[in-house]
Amino acid sequence: MNLLRNILKTPIKSGFCRSLISIYNSPLVGKSHASHSCVSRFESTKAKQHAYLCNHEEEEEDYVVNNFQGLDFPGGRVTFTTEMKFISEYPEKRIPCYRVLDDDGYPIANSMYEQVNKETAVKIYENMVTLQVLDTIFYEAQRQGRITFYLTSTGEEAINIATAAALAPDDVVLPQYREPGILLWRGFTLQEFANQCFGTKDDHGKGRQMPIHYGSKKLNYITVSSPIATQLPQAAGVAYSLKMDNIKACVVAFTGDGATSEGDFHAGLNFAAVMEAPVMFICRNNGWAISTPISEQFRSDGVVIKGQAYGIRSIRVDGNDALAVYSAIRAAREMVIREQRPILVEALTYRVGHHSTSDDSTKYRPPQEIDHWRTARSPMGRFRKWVQRNGWWTDREEDELRERIRKQVLSAIQVADKMEKPSLTELFSDVYHETPSNLSEQEISLRETIKRHPQEFPVDVPV
Repeated sequence: MNLLRNILKTPIKSGFCRSLISIYNSPLVGKSHASHSCVSRFESTKAKQHAYLCNHEEEEEDYVVNNFQGLDFPGGRVTFTTEMKFISEYPEKRIPCYRVLDDDGYPIANSMYEQVNKETAVKIYENMVTLQVLDTIFYEAQRQGRITFYLTSTGEEAINIATAAALAPDDVVLPQYREPGILLWRGFTLQEFANQCFGTKDDHGKGRQMPIHYGSKKLNYITVSSPIATQLPQAAGVAYSLKMDNIKACVVAFTGDGATSEGDFHAGLNFAAVMEAPVMFICRNNGWAISTPISEQFRSDGVVIKGQAYGIRSIRVDGNDALAVYSAIRAAREMVIREQRPILVEALTYRVGHHSTSDDSTKYRPPQEIDHWRTARSPMGRFRKWVQRNGWWTDREEDELRERIRKQVLSAIQVADKMEKPSLTELFSDVYHETPSNLSEQEISLRETIKRHPQEFPVDVPV
C-alpha cells in the first residue's frame, strides 16, 4: 500500500496508473486492513487524478499510443497490459508425447513417422539385442569380481540405437554414461568394450577411466565423464566451434533427468540458445535419478518445458518407441543443422535395471513396477513385434543372434581378462607436452614405494 501511496502523490498520465487505481479500489483490495484515513486519502488523491486527466485528455491519448502499447526492450518488443496476470506455475494440460507404435507394436492410426526400410529396421533391432546381451554378461562379470563397476542400459535400448541410426557419423556425441549403443552402431567392437571395462593395454583410455567410461576419437564419441551434467556446457562450445568452421554436422549431448537439477544443465542450454549453437540435447527421463523420483526433483511438466524457458525448440517423445525416437531425432537433426539452433528432446522411458552395480533399486521402488516396464512396456518387445509383422524377422533368427552375440561377448571377456595391463608409465604420460616437476616427483615416489612393497603391486601391470 505504501508503494501505491507514493506513486499517487504526483500527477500521473499513464494508463498503467489508471489500472493501479482500479486495482486499489477493487473489492479484493477493499478487503484489506487499510485504515479509514488511508482510504480517505486515496479518495482525495483519486479525485485530483481524475481532474488532471480530464484537463489533459488529448495529451494522455498521445502518451498511451506512444508509451503504453509496447516497449522496445533488448531481446524484442514487449507489449503492455492493464491486467495484472501472473504466468501459471503449471499448465492446465501436460505437453503430449510423440508416439508411433502402441504397446503391441502396431502403428497408431494417422501417425507421422520416418519410413524405415528392412535393412535399417533389422540393424536397429540386432543392435538392440546386442546391447542387451552385452549388458547382461558384463553385469554378471562385475558380480563375479572380474571388473570393478558396471552400468546397464536395460529398458533404454531404443534411445541408444534408434538415436544412433538417425544421426550421421560426423555428428559429435557427448554422452552421459548410458549410451554405449551409439558406439555399437558406429562400429565399436565387443573387444573394445571389454578392453575398456577390464582396463587392458589396448584400452583407448589406457586404463585410467572407470569401466563403461568409453570414448573414441575415431567415432566422434567424447569420453564419458563421471561428474553429472559437465558435458552440457561443453557440448554448446563444441557445437559453436562447428558453426564457426561451417561444418554441416551437429553435436548431440545426452543427459538423464537427474542432471536437470544441476547448474550445468541450465548453463549449457542458455549458452547454446544465446549463441545459436547447433546442438541437440537429449534427456533420458527414466523416472529415477538413482533413488530420487522425478516428483521430488521438479514441479514442472517434466523436462521438455524447460527448453521454452531458454528459447529452445523442444519435443517430448516416447523413449520406448524406436520408430518414434528415430523419426524425432532425424527431424531434430535436420532442423539443428539447417537453422543452426539448438533443440531439446525429452525421451520418456524407464530404467529397468539398477542405477549401477552399486545400487539396489528394489529398496526404493516396488518390484512389480519394474516387472511391468520390463515386460508390458519393453522397447525391444514392441519393436520386435513390428519388425516381425513386416516379415523381416523370425524366432529362429532371434535365437541364432542371441547365441552368436553371447559367444562373442564371452570370448571378448576371456581375451581381456588375460591381457596385460597398461604400463605404469601411462599414468604420467599424454597429459602434458613436457612433464612438470611435481608429476615427475610423484612418479619417482611411486616407483620407490613399489620397490619397498613389491607384494602390494599388481603383477600384471608392467613397471
